[in-house]
Amino acid sequence: MFNPQEKLGKSVARLSTAIALGKPDRTPVMICAEAFCGKAMGVPLVDFIADPNRGSEIMAECFASLGEVDAAESLVPTAQILGAAWLSKNKLPGRELGADEPWQVEEVSLMTPEDYDLIIEKGMGPFMGDYLGRRLPQTGADAQIYLATDFHRAAMNFVNRGILPLCPIPSFIPYETFCSGRGLANFSKDMFRTPDKVQAAMEVAHAENLQSLKAQIAAVKPFAVYFAVARGASEFLSPKAWQRFVWPYIRQTVETIVEAGSKVFLHFDSCWDRDLAFFRELPKGQCIFASDHSTDMYKLKEALGDHMCLFGDVPASMLALGTPDQVHAYSTKLIQDMGNGFILGAGCQVPPNAKVENVKAMVAAATGK
Repeated sequence: MFNPQEKLGKSVARLSTAIALGKPDRTPVMICAEAFCGKAMGVPLVDFIADPNRGSEIMAECFASLGEVDAAESLVPTAQILGAAWLSKNKLPGRELGADEPWQVEEVSLMTPEDYDLIIEKGMGPFMGDYLGRRLPQTGADAQIYLATDFHRAAMNFVNRGILPLCPIPSFIPYETFCSGRGLANFSKDMFRTPDKVQAAMEVAHAENLQSLKAQIAAVKPFAVYFAVARGASEFLSPKAWQRFVWPYIRQTVETIVEAGSKVFLHFDSCWDRDLAFFRELPKGQCIFASDHSTDMYKLKEALGDHMCLFGDVPASMLALGTPDQVHAYSTKLIQDMGNGFILGAGCQVPPNAKVENVKAMVAAATGK
């Protein structure tokens, strides 16, 4: 008889060992997937996101159908919150998009240079409330739907199936928020034209982020915290700008999470090859570096394999267009080459158009079933 608590205990031990760079009984496998779950379970995306509580149940049911999955990265469809996180517009299925089209974020660049002064003077929280209320009211209303989710219930959807909710709390750095709010081109100019003002606003926003993060960790006591950076990757900035506007905020965020008692899931999209050596400054055996297939897994292994756990990196294109044999062979080679301190999963996220049999093949490569 299936015992979810027994399975969960084995998965937690397996993941803990991998993060600590030890040798687990087998390579853990974690799934990050949202729209894929709706597609795989035959639920139109307009219905999948309509109630995040129901969406979470569909996700957990989908994950359980894929094989012996150890952990879940996302627990709830994030369609309604993404625009608010990036100070941008949501485009949702059944509203701006077709009923079964994956949701999108439309960057509208409504943040102005004067807003840095508002943030410095009034704080990031008051600024966000006013920004969403006046400039993006639909995005603000969408966010309230997401925030009304019963997140404990969402976590239990997975726990009751023996799957660890790995990182129920998200965290970001000011660079990501400002870059999307201003738009990449505008923000790049701001960093050259008014660098001191940009940094002063970042410091205010960052202090609020860390205070909120510590309170959430104390309340939820998560296994790990989801920490996402994409545009802050090495490939988008000069070394000088990266070391001023990105790296200190990454390091301080990680240190805050670890000091609060949680592991850190570095969901770091884009290419970080240039600056991998900096990550050795982070606490050893406390982080998972998740590559989206842009950062070279073998460079990651060489630079950080003895310092932090690695995650990835089955490419979206292979999950969507490849065959089960191709996926299984790629996954098996990764497991062999990465060795200890490795968690298998899709690069970034299982794409909406992935073939179910391909995702099952990825899981089977780790579990042997």
